[in-house]
Amino acid sequence: MSTTEKEINPQVKKGPFLQENSKSLLFIAGAIVVLIGVYLWYQNVYLKNRAEEASAKMYKAEGFLGVDSLANKAINGQGGYPGLDQIAKEYENTKSANLANLYLGGIYLRKGEYQKAVESLGKYSDTGSPVADPLALGLLGDAYSELKDYKQAITYYKKAADKASNKFTSPMFLKKLGLVYEQQKEYKNAEEAYTKIKTQYPESQEAAMIDEYIARASVQVK
Repeated sequence: MSTTEKEINPQVKKGPFLQENSKSLLFIAGAIVVLIGVYLWYQNVYLKNRAEEASAKMYKAEGFLGVDSLANKAINGQGGYPGLDQIAKEYENTKSANLANLYLGGIYLRKGEYQKAVESLGKYSDTGSPVADPLALGLLGDAYSELKDYKQAITYYKKAADKASNKFTSPMFLKKLGLVYEQQKEYKNAEEAYTKIKTQYPESQEAAMIDEYIARASVQVK
């Protein structure tokens, strides 16, 4: 090879790391390609199929919701149909499992099983829903309130009221927030929560009689 050719096509010199680890680096590169393929399959095929399966199975349990006498059937299932508890566990990472946790939290609250309500609602993930997301936070506030953990109740009622500002959920949880503040003798905070209903949500159902609550709290403010 001429000097000119050597200048045009210089030999690539590998450093010690590349020389000693070239086989390992090839293995790692191949593994990354495989992992990417597995991830795409998991996201686009596996999770999609599981989501459709979970949705198809949950309709029976949803039919039992709202009827206290059927609460156990909603939780545990009936006649070969899985209940909400099984769906939440077996179909993790699906929308149906997420919704099942919200349903379970509401049912456990009605049954007076407040710690179970906290556990189920704590597994719920935000979906962007202006109704479901604040409701999950508000139900957590209810559960903690029943457990007499008022500090946590206040935290979650605040989050619920602020989550999706609307005249349906926000005033409802602001009122509950005010009631907990009163129970804790934090009357100034209670007055502010009630006043927020009056000024920001005057057309809400809670606003209709909120003046009585504002007056009651303001009398106690020192």
